Amino acid sequence: MSESIMGASPRRVDGRLKVTGQAMYAADQHPQGMVFAYGVFSNVASGSIKSLDIESARRSAGVIEILHHGNFPQAFHSPPAQFSLEKVLTSTRIDEKRLPFEDEVIRYAGQFVALIIADTFEHAREAAYKVKVSYTDSRALANLKQGLQQGSPDDSGRGHKRGNPAEAFDAGVQTIDATYTTPVETHNPMEMHATVALWENNKLVVYESTQSVVVHRNTLAQIFGLPTERVEVRAPFIGSGFGAKLWVWPHSVAACAAAKVVGRPVQLVVPRAQMFTTVGHRPETQQRMRLAADAQGKLVSLRHESVNTRGMGDPYLENCAGMSASLYSCANVETSHATVPVNRGAPTSMRAPGAAPGLFALESAIDELAEKCQLDPLAFRQLNWAEQNEEEKLPWSGNHLREALAEGAKRFGWDKRNPKTGSMREGHEVIGYGMAQCNWEALRTPSKARVSLKSDGSAEAFCGVQDIGTGTYTVIAQCVSDLTGLPLNKIVVHLGDSTFPPGPVSGGSWVTASVLPAVAEATRAALTQLKGFAVSTDGGLADAKPDAIKVSNGKLESGTTSIAFADVLKRLKLSSAEGEGHTGMADTEKHAFGSFGAHFVEVRWDPGISRLRVSRVVSAIDVGKVINAKTSLNQVEGAIVMAIGMALFETTDYDERNAMPVNNNYAEYMVPVHADQPEIEVILLDYPDYNLNEFGARGIGEIGITGLAAAVANAVYHATGKRVRDLPISLEKLMSDEALQGTAIS
Repeated sequence: MSESIMGASPRRVDGRLKVTGQAMYAADQHPQGMVFAYGVFSNVASGSIKSLDIESARRSAGVIEILHHGNFPQAFHSPPAQFSLEKVLTSTRIDEKRLPFEDEVIRYAGQFVALIIADTFEHAREAAYKVKVSYTDSRALANLKQGLQQGSPDDSGRGHKRGNPAEAFDAGVQTIDATYTTPVETHNPMEMHATVALWENNKLVVYESTQSVVVHRNTLAQIFGLPTERVEVRAPFIGSGFGAKLWVWPHSVAACAAAKVVGRPVQLVVPRAQMFTTVGHRPETQQRMRLAADAQGKLVSLRHESVNTRGMGDPYLENCAGMSASLYSCANVETSHATVPVNRGAPTSMRAPGAAPGLFALESAIDELAEKCQLDPLAFRQLNWAEQNEEEKLPWSGNHLREALAEGAKRFGWDKRNPKTGSMREGHEVIGYGMAQCNWEALRTPSKARVSLKSDGSAEAFCGVQDIGTGTYTVIAQCVSDLTGLPLNKIVVHLGDSTFPPGPVSGGSWVTASVLPAVAEATRAALTQLKGFAVSTDGGLADAKPDAIKVSNGKLESGTTSIAFADVLKRLKLSSAEGEGHTGMADTEKHAFGSFGAHFVEVRWDPGISRLRVSRVVSAIDVGKVINAKTSLNQVEGAIVMAIGMALFETTDYDERNAMPVNNNYAEYMVPVHADQPEIEVILLDYPDYNLNEFGARGIGEIGITGLAAAVANAVYHATGKRVRDLPISLEKLMSDEALQGTAIS
């Protein structure tokens, strides 16, 4: 395999389209005759619609139709529990189980109660403000605390137990029993959710900001009672999603129904305020950690109990304890998960679902236990490294965590850390060093692809996966280039269309590991067909044997004779040589798969002006083979910044009196800005994992956010002596004179 392209740092092949404005996102699509939809959203979080006065809105300029519970066209539920990784190409999924306008019950603030369709966006929005809704209001559950007070949490049935953790905890020499909480986080990609829907000859065509054109198509087909062949979903470019765009949300269904009712294409863009209510979020969590170690600092018991909020009628599990069962070596482990319904929209996956909040709790507790054992946090983790996956009782396919710990510590200068809190200073600033391990599962799902070698000397690759800004276009082009020798500027990649060979969901950090093997198989199949053409009478290599023909630089070579791909096809007056590929799941019976790493963080705290900042991050990550160094570094760096937001800034707040969101805008929902960016160094170990796929690649999009919030919290403790167990780490918490001991919500 050519190292010149696989593992190099070519620029994104779609980059020019994006910087010149030629890349067309969902809301950029304007089919002929398109009209606009705008939602009317509930301003209570619990109750029912008593009356809906639409007469003034109906008389408003440009209004074509107003949809609501009383006139919404028939739609069907998507079958429950249909999504699975093994059957991802035929799966369906919807997080908010209730269809838009299905009934008049209000389950959360910001729920659709009506939809205006008008000739312009401005007219639709103006009319929406004229709709008058009255409600029968009922008490809303605004947060996890109120949900727990209302009733016991629902056991998810998902957990793990080995050994006798309770008995081992009681016998432990050093123990930690602490509770950690994380708030609601909202995805907020710059591209808001958008749908452009049209019906052509009883076929539904949808331009959608989705992370899965295939699952989206399958789900809409179920909802509208159509065969999948009569639904087409297109998403050539996505302005990121972070998990919020994985599945079908009410706006997409509403836009499709509206287009059917008015007989014209309809565009529906979700307003920023409703990006906080009706398209998912990371749920609120409470996690109790009970850890015990022996006299040498070896873990003897680990218990991780997690509770998360969910929507009314929308089951969702945040798998916070998922990594706790295998990241450390421990004979006695128990994990459990439970959920509590509250009056918020349905939660959904957010970058590294489960692991991001879960490793905040685990890695914070590990630091606390290391201090009790009077061990350096790095030494404690090295001592408790898991040689195999003790949950699955399988050897790791590849685990270079020890090297990541050592290399990260060396580059960071961990050996200069004075263990005494508040002891490291520079000028007015107190310096804190903290660290944490990071972890994410390594997965591979089924995928199909098609590759065409063209008579004009180019190649085309087709796959029904989508590029959400991570570089999928580029790594697929690299794969075709590697096998054909064609330069990247001769390779055109087509993604984001459900009519293409079906590809996986762009989530879970599995796209590269899943799609590249299918693209490689398709490329080889196209080359095999081309070789067959070449050995025909007029093909140019008539005396050669197909198996003996070599491929190099876009040419077929046999002995001293070589002929360009295009010339073979031109001689035979053929347009192309075609190949298809189909790959499946990884073999999980012999190995456990995962990616591992370590974050080292420096914070600086100026108590005189109450300023806290993350000044430096060094992250060493073991993610298998690095296919594109540039996009890989981009992914980890972006995840680190997102994790700083999780640690210091982000929380979606709700009024405790009525469950209304109070900071559902970009002015008050705090995220890191340029002034908050630390010095970042990312080390990619680059050890191929050939048990997962032929390229040795594992996912990289998720792992960078895991563990980093804990590393920040641990660094803050080292600087200030205050252990913050409740995210985000706000200035108010650091300025408080009270000891910050996390307590369970009851």
